[in-house]
Amino acid sequence: MNPCPCGWAGDPSARCRCSGEQIARYSGRISGPLLDRIDVIVEVPRVAPAELRAEAPPGEPSAAVRMRVEAARLRQQQRGGIINARLPPSELARLAALDVPTRDLLERAMERMQLSARAAQRILRVARTIADLAGVERIERPHLAEAIGYRRGLQCK
Repeated sequence: MNPCPCGWAGDPSARCRCSGEQIARYSGRISGPLLDRIDVIVEVPRVAPAELRAEAPPGEPSAAVRMRVEAARLRQQQRGGIINARLPPSELARLAALDVPTRDLLERAMERMQLSARAAQRILRVARTIADLAGVERIERPHLAEAIGYRRGLQCK
């Protein structure tokens, strides 16, 4: 979804001339219940032309990313016979158990961001997947913080 009607809000070029009211009205076109069903949103800024040059440093190879993702999916299948996205709530609660400080972080985020129970479950699923990608058994505070960060762009304006 574009950040505003013209699509340039937040771009370093400062081309956007949309008012705050226009941006709020535009972003409010998606309902809260629909937003609750979206797990992750990632803002992708425009790529600078210099980054497209042949001599620019390469990013992580796709093959390395693929191997990490396949390992995480295998870990999920071995753990419960099902991927994290399809875990029933009872299994999610068991496999995404949080220590007290990490649970407190989730509860503070729920209050501050006015998240529903459904949104909190989605955050836990994403955090469980982030931990799987990192190759660790328990969700740690950085995994949860990253998952919460992926919800910031999903809030109704």
